[in-house]
Amino acid sequence: MTATKTASKKAVSKKGAPVEDVSGKAAPARSATGKKAASPAAAAKKSVSKKAAPAKAAAKKTAPVKAAAKRTAPASSDGTKTTATKTAATKTAAKKSAPAKVAAKKTAVKKTAVKKAPPGQPSVAEPPRDESHTALVRRARRINRELAEVYPYAHPELDFQNPFQLIVATVLSAQTTDLRVNQTTPALFAKYPTPEDLAEANAEEVEEILRPTGFFRAKTKSVIGLSKALRDDFGGEVPGRLEDLVKLPGVGRKTAFVVLGNAFGRPGITVDTHFQRLVRRWKWTEQTEPDKIEAAVGALFPKSEWTMLSHHVIFHGRRICHARKPACGACPIAPLCPAYGEGETDPEKARKLLKYEKGGFPGQRLNPPQSYLDAGGIPAPPLGAG
Repeated sequence: MTATKTASKKAVSKKGAPVEDVSGKAAPARSATGKKAASPAAAAKKSVSKKAAPAKAAAKKTAPVKAAAKRTAPASSDGTKTTATKTAATKTAAKKSAPAKVAAKKTAVKKTAVKKAPPGQPSVAEPPRDESHTALVRRARRINRELAEVYPYAHPELDFQNPFQLIVATVLSAQTTDLRVNQTTPALFAKYPTPEDLAEANAEEVEEILRPTGFFRAKTKSVIGLSKALRDDFGGEVPGRLEDLVKLPGVGRKTAFVVLGNAFGRPGITVDTHFQRLVRRWKWTEQTEPDKIEAAVGALFPKSEWTMLSHHVIFHGRRICHARKPACGACPIAPLCPAYGEGETDPEKARKLLKYEKGGFPGQRLNPPQSYLDAGGIPAPPLGAG
């Protein structure tokens, strides 16, 4: 019997029926796999948990959407956006407009720093409008150095053999070319070689000689008066001081500096029409009166450079930087010139505008320095030739 009861208990236990232990209490039921069966309460909890899990997952998925919705929340009922929305929109707009602002600034800089050139021509740097004095000095001196390389043979373009011939020739050069003066003075000095001779000359005879230079009556009066002053006040010698030279008839500061710089080797700035035109084009000064131009330009250079500076500028004005039609396309200092583009910028057309030795034509002197001839310069023909 005992064996039969034990077998019965085992069969019932396998089927999951409750089994009483020796104490008489019901043992927990087990599943067919042998695991403990869950209680009704635990099963209910698991069922609720399983049902809630998809809802939680859905909530997690919708969380970014809600966050985005907060950032892009619609306007409130009164038509205004919230502070957070406005701030986000402002930052976004600022980021988008930042590249445009940077590009605008770069464009503005380019507009002030670069001068427009004709199609096919390179842009040329323009000196800044607020150029400091130090920057102006550097640019001016660089221009002079560049011109010194272009015109190493620069010289006074009046023929002379002594200070007297130079001062007379300079007085005669007013309102005419140096070439015309050089073609006229040989006959004048052949007949009146000294101040004493010209002081005693017949005015009508002098006028006839000087007729080709224009304004010959006024010039005759000046050179005869000049010769008398040299004879009576300076012993027939040309003085070597500025204050003495400007007292002579027909002699101003320009003529005085030509004589001082080229006959006596004393520094001076010659402010003729070419010099005035170019220094204003280069923005060295805005002055228009010769004495003020002289002072302004003189302050940019050492005194020792004044005479050769004058020659460089005048040579450039006569050969390339003309009054009416500058040859900008053939100019060696175009990158330094604020006035680039006022003249012809096409290189081929500009080369046709070059004068004197730059254009392959005769110069202004009948007897030029050897350095000029070595550089390819051609002597001017005498009066009446060709």
